[in-house]
Amino acid sequence: MYGNAADHPDRERRYPSDMTDAEWAAVRPLLPVPAWLKGRGGQPEGYCHRQLLDAIRYLVAGGISWRAMPADFPHWGRVYAFFRRWREHGLLTEFHDRLRGRVREREGREVEPTAGIIDAQSVKAAASVPSVSRGWDGGKKVGGRKRHIVTDCLGLLLVVAVTAANVGDRDAAMGLLMRLRRLHRDICLVWADGGYTGGIVDWAREKLALTLQVVKRTDDMEGFVVLPRRWAVERTFAWLMHSRRLARDYETLPASSEAMIRWSMVTRMGRRLARPRAAGPR
Repeated sequence: MYGNAADHPDRERRYPSDMTDAEWAAVRPLLPVPAWLKGRGGQPEGYCHRQLLDAIRYLVAGGISWRAMPADFPHWGRVYAFFRRWREHGLLTEFHDRLRGRVREREGREVEPTAGIIDAQSVKAAASVPSVSRGWDGGKKVGGRKRHIVTDCLGLLLVVAVTAANVGDRDAAMGLLMRLRRLHRDICLVWADGGYTGGIVDWAREKLALTLQVVKRTDDMEGFVVLPRRWAVERTFAWLMHSRRLARDYETLPASSEAMIRWSMVTRMGRRLARPRAAGPR
């Protein structure tokens, strides 16, 4: 059940990943209502969404297995069923996107962005990951999977796709940009690194009416250099790696990997909404 303030009095956080009361107050109005519950009367669901959200946050932050869920959370099977149900019915994506819109409004931005940044990250895969969905990234010398994401200028996730690591950036970008155009009609500009040069620039312009602008390093740059615009998506990858479940890909299905990435961003955005706003203009 979603509950109200009386159902969830102030309580001490058991784990660092648990929501504070301020965070729960910020995210609770944004929780999606499953279609099968809309307009239904009678007895409410027999579990508390705050407990289930905290359980998933604990798993993503700590990198534990499902069966290692602490006993003071709901049974791991119930938590996993909640995770799978929200993944399969699009409820996680809906919740994530609502949070992103609220964070953008809080930062003085429009809900829908007009520009994005695309990039990819290769990560090692656990032995449990099926060989059919894993590969070898010869450039990064990583065997496993690759995360392809597009973020807005704040580094907030817009679209994500997880593939085998041997899938090229440009090959994955075509499907990713098509989804981006379908879900975010206001976007007209996407920044990228040198891995996205070539025919995909013309394809994006002609097929999707998107300007794919490549931000390259210049010849006089040495060592680590913060490149315009691209730093935002690199920071997002750094945020994701703070979640131990994402330090390596453990998921059997790529769809579950994508869901874990969204849950990591849900935690970050919820905490951001719960922080007191800084005084004065930004």
